[in-house]
Order: sequence, then structure tokens, then C-alpha cells
Amino acid sequence: MTSPTSHTRDLTQVLSGYGKLILLIIGLALGAATDLNASSEEDAKIVATLDTKYQAAVKSNDAATMDQILADDFVLVNGRGKVSSKADLIESARKKEVIYERQDEEPGTQKVRVWGDTAVVTALLWIKAMQGGKPIDYKLWFSDTYVRTPTSWRYVFGQASLPLPK
Repeated sequence: MTSPTSHTRDLTQVLSGYGKLILLIIGLALGAATDLNASSEEDAKIVATLDTKYQAAVKSNDAATMDQILADDFVLVNGRGKVSSKADLIESARKKEVIYERQDEEPGTQKVRVWGDTAVVTALLWIKAMQGGKPIDYKLWFSDTYVRTPTSWRYVFGQASLPLPK
């Protein structure tokens, strides 16, 4: 027969073991949550850089870079409701239908939000160019949606506002 003291000691050792296990699980969970936040922050930086690279590619009519970033089923809807596909944008760049002086995000306006494998970029864009022999000069807000694929982030959907009043 065991004494109450030995039961208490055995129970303390068992609880102590479970306590260590519980603390380990809590520690791992907190570490995973921290890693998710760090990953989300890193993803936001990657997508921000990619979107800035895309805007630069549009500005220079760099169809090859645009092709790498745009998803094959990409869709852009402008403020007037015109829908453009990846093929439409690539063709326009190759033909140099628009010669840009500016196609730049206004400094400090870019915001990237990440939800798992989806990211949305919003920013104020200043466009100054020649289109069809006529000058254009306006600012607009846009939202660009990116999705993580097995190989990289891809730009899948864009929506632009009407040109803002001056």
C-alpha cells in the first residue's frame, strides 16, 4: 500500500509533465502565430515590390515583364466599365499604343493587405502620357488583386477608378 505522500508526489510529477507539454503547445502556437504575422508582412513586401515592378513595366511598355506578372486569366475593369484581358494589355504594350511620361504610384499611397494566399494592393496612380496622339494627364485610384501560386504571386484582377477631378 502506498502512502498519500507518494500518491501526491506521483500526481505532482504527472501534472508537472502535462504542464510542460501544455506550455510547449502554447509556446509553439504563439510561435506559429508570430511566424504567420511575419510571413504576412513578408508577403506584403513581396507583393508591393511586384506591383511597383508591374507599374514600371506598363510605363515602359515592357510586354515580357507584364506577361510574367499577369495571370493567364487576368481581367482589368476600368472606371468606365471597360474590361481588358491579359492579351489586350500585352498587345497594347507591344504596339506602344500609349507612350508614358508618368505611370507612377503617388509616394506613400500604396497599401497592401494580405489574407492567406490573396493580396490586394491599393494606391493612387498618376498617369501622364500620349494616347492616340492626344495628351492624357490624370490621377486615379486602383485596386490590384494578387494570388499566390505554387511558383509565385500572380496579378489576377485589377479595378481602376474614373480619373479624379483636378
